[in-house]
Amino acid sequence: MTLLKPSLVKFLVALVFSCQLLTTSFADTASPYRTKVDEQLKFLLKEAIEDTGGFIDRFDAEVWLLDMSTRLKKTIRDDKERLEILKHVHQEATRAELEPELVLAVIQVESNFDRFAISRVGARGLMQIMPFWLKEIGHPEDNLFEIQTNLRFGCTILKYYLGIEKGNMGRALARYNGSLGKYKYPRKVFRALDRRWFKQ
Repeated sequence: MTLLKPSLVKFLVALVFSCQLLTTSFADTASPYRTKVDEQLKFLLKEAIEDTGGFIDRFDAEVWLLDMSTRLKKTIRDDKERLEILKHVHQEATRAELEPELVLAVIQVESNFDRFAISRVGARGLMQIMPFWLKEIGHPEDNLFEIQTNLRFGCTILKYYLGIEKGNMGRALARYNGSLGKYKYPRKVFRALDRRWFKQ
């Protein structure tokens, strides 16, 4: 049995994800074979990115920030960057009615908290958002490497998929990853959630 190199495996997974995007009505605006974009998700992203309200309950957020900051310190040494990421994770997860710990688990699997991560198919930032969405919602100038912008997109998309899947988080996560019908990605997220973010 011939084993594939990890780099090749990552490339193949990214390629499958890219193809999944095209076959599930999400196409990059630069593509000559563009298909119809999901209009409801487009509307939700536009609404989310233009919302400037605040979402944090101050006391609960401070308790949560202290706990999660301790857990994240080995990955992000810089106190300012770590707290900025955690603050926005709490805000955007709360806004989207998701568990902040779940969002942290997704980020861990997607980018390992590298805010400047770029996948082989061009997905960007903490939650690995495809840049075509910026043009689709009329915000081409927005920066997906900016923490809050990236998290707002990611949380809105995941919440939308959770609705499509009628609350089935495993299927919603697989859809987020472009691997609907497979369980490898959801298992990774649930493992991270259980071992790092929900662990007492």
